[in-house]
Amino acid sequence: MNLNSLTTEQRNAKTTAIDEVSTQELVQLINNEDKLVPLAVEKEIDSIAKAIDLIYEAMSQGGRLIYCGAGTSGRLGVLDASECPPTYGVTPDTVVALIAGGEDALLNAVEGAEDDEMLCQKELEAIHFTKKDVLVGIAASGRTPYTIGGLLYAKSIGAKTVSLTCNNNSKMAEIADVSIAPIVGPEVVTGSTRMKAGTAQKLVLNMLSTGTMIKMGKVYQNLMVDVMPSNLKLIERCCRIVMEATGTDYDTAKQTLESVDYHPKTAIVMILGKVTKEEAKKRLEESKGHIKAALK
Repeated sequence: MNLNSLTTEQRNAKTTAIDEVSTQELVQLINNEDKLVPLAVEKEIDSIAKAIDLIYEAMSQGGRLIYCGAGTSGRLGVLDASECPPTYGVTPDTVVALIAGGEDALLNAVEGAEDDEMLCQKELEAIHFTKKDVLVGIAASGRTPYTIGGLLYAKSIGAKTVSLTCNNNSKMAEIADVSIAPIVGPEVVTGSTRMKAGTAQKLVLNMLSTGTMIKMGKVYQNLMVDVMPSNLKLIERCCRIVMEATGTDYDTAKQTLESVDYHPKTAIVMILGKVTKEEAKKRLEESKGHIKAALK
């Protein structure tokens, strides 16, 4: 294994004395490096947009978004996937994350799991991955065997694939239909890719899932109209969403939401369209969940 060619494994000349400086200077060094991350992501906007369109097309036809990765990359995939059901009201199997080593790897390193190129294929088969789905492989290095194995399997059955790495000319980029590679440069602590590389991956994953959900009609204006009211805070957020979207008062918003089990999207169509609950649901079904189309 040759790590010398990987940007993420190089030493950062600006931080070689980080163990000698004051705490304030230490934090400033880290912050200065972190500022480079969004600029690196910005250079990948075209590729990110291509990936979103690819995922949206698959989901529109009943497909799923599947993440796979090891270590920090895998954990970031799990984080993004786990936030989609409460935020956008999708089922837990709409966006799924696989991490080398399984649930144990969320808290502890699972030795050897990321080096097993066949492991991801087995896990994809276990969740009945098909060519209708999209696989996003996540690995800062771009060379993790677990993730490469998943991408190769997905390609072999005709599924679309995306690679998210932080190094140029990676093996994963060669395999994937769309390559996203924000080059953030050497880490503050050499090889600690949970830092800048991890931040870049988090930003991109946010864009992939959020962009797809917006195109799926899960957002009206900039409001999360399919949010699941699973606690008191989210119940109040539902009320605020309906008030913001319709200009109505709190009591009207709450009463309308209560009549539709606190589903903001339906309540908004009822109020703005001046229609019954049944008519609102019918319009949303016909418009595939897009509020603006339902109101027309």
